[in-house]
Amino acid sequence: MAKKAKSLTKKRLHEMYHDMLRIRRFEEKADELFMAGLIKGAVHVSIGQEACSVGVCSALNREDAILTTHRGHGHSIAKGTRLNEMMAELLGKANGLCRAKGGSMHIADISVGHYGAHSIVGANMPMAAGMGLAYQIEGKGQVAVVFFGDGASNQGSFHESMNLCAIWKLPVIFFCENNGYAVSFGVGRSTAVEDISARAQGYNAPGVTVDGMDVVAVHEATREAVERARNGDGPSLIEAKTYRFFGHSRGDPHFGPYRTEEEVNEWRKRDPLLLTEKLLKMSKTDKEAHQKDVRDEMEAASEFAQNSPKATLESALEDVYA
Repeated sequence: MAKKAKSLTKKRLHEMYHDMLRIRRFEEKADELFMAGLIKGAVHVSIGQEACSVGVCSALNREDAILTTHRGHGHSIAKGTRLNEMMAELLGKANGLCRAKGGSMHIADISVGHYGAHSIVGANMPMAAGMGLAYQIEGKGQVAVVFFGDGASNQGSFHESMNLCAIWKLPVIFFCENNGYAVSFGVGRSTAVEDISARAQGYNAPGVTVDGMDVVAVHEATREAVERARNGDGPSLIEAKTYRFFGHSRGDPHFGPYRTEEEVNEWRKRDPLLLTEKLLKMSKTDKEAHQKDVRDEMEAASEFAQNSPKATLESALEDVYA
């Protein structure tokens, strides 16, 4: 059971719950629009992993950077991305965040420090190291957080980036969302260590494993890593053990053949929304108020996106730099 952190007020916890609910409802709406044929390409939802997104971003400043993965809607929303323009981007509209050039898998919002979702596994980690070096040179106290999955910890880019950050004491936080599965098999078949956080030892950096369904635990671990980074003490590795309630993508069933319905249902008992409701001892009235606000916001974002103009073929080469 989650415990309230001394650094978090009840008001702040309600805000964090609200942000997790916004992520949940946004992704449910995105899935609905995808199934209706209004969103093209692939959509990877992070339903079940909201505590990771909100726990991390609640410990950051607007000026701090995040770099995310193909499963990055939640990270973006938690960092402060505007929902109208984000939904328009998913629908390929001209007024989307990336003018319809990013879509679901490559969303970005530089205005809030979100430097892009990256579909190539592990590709965002060298970028985070570069941003950390820039921040160190500029000396403004900013930090960069790079999100990645359990599979990416087996990539050379993870080891090279973490090694460089450790040598130069760069202000980078490596955040592994270990949801237990790649596309079609469990982490035990691809990763030799039980806790991915143990890999930090090889780079003389701190590594910690936290309950990724507990937004308070994620927040506290991130807050400590951020403080360390701002003080010039270098990178940290946080592993959050979490779970995706949906399949890898819409073409992958929620359960079977590689995981059981019973397993999914057991994890659903630890839904981060439910855990936070219990922590806050939320009344039915409290929950209904949050639900109504978020439901209205999602309907407005959907309506905005569907009524927005489509991107034109002529705009394809705009914003391209050589």
